[in-house]
Amino acid sequence: MVLNTAVQTIVASLAPFHLLSFSTLLGSQLYQTFIVTKVAFKNLPRNPYVNFQKHIFPVYFHGQALLLFLSAVTFPPHGPVSLVQQKSDWIPFTVSGVVSVLNLLVFGPRTKKLMLDRVDQGTVDKAANLEGPSPTMQVLKKKFSTAHAMCIHLNLIGLGAHLWYMWRLASHLQYQDASP
Repeated sequence: MVLNTAVQTIVASLAPFHLLSFSTLLGSQLYQTFIVTKVAFKNLPRNPYVNFQKHIFPVYFHGQALLLFLSAVTFPPHGPVSLVQQKSDWIPFTVSGVVSVLNLLVFGPRTKKLMLDRVDQGTVDKAANLEGPSPTMQVLKKKFSTAHAMCIHLNLIGLGAHLWYMWRLASHLQYQDASP
């Protein structure tokens, strides 16, 4: 009897944890995408900006993956079992999961490495007193642009999936007047 009551209490508490984890996921994504990145790009000199980016994006990508996982685990009323019952629920989670993993494990690290390689090559090019970018720098710039564009596009696809699910989640909320 006590175990049954404990399970019921845990299951009943999934909804608030789900709402908290998913809203944190969406809010952090909106904040990072549209505020932090823009402000840092406009206001930091190149080297501090590169240093900032190499530290912030791994944290951001890990946080996105963790919050998505927590959102799936706390999906009401029974966690992942409930999540897979409706296409309109599991599709945005799947899309978000795929793009999150791609950014976390593939394109985020690739972009970071290419960004740092560009800085190193810039130092080499500067020491060589070259006029314009070296052929190596041109290749690095092209590879960086491609990897960076993939990160951006994957992030926007994930944002679309999050907004889709948030709309669905908000449509299920029920408001009750708590006034006496």
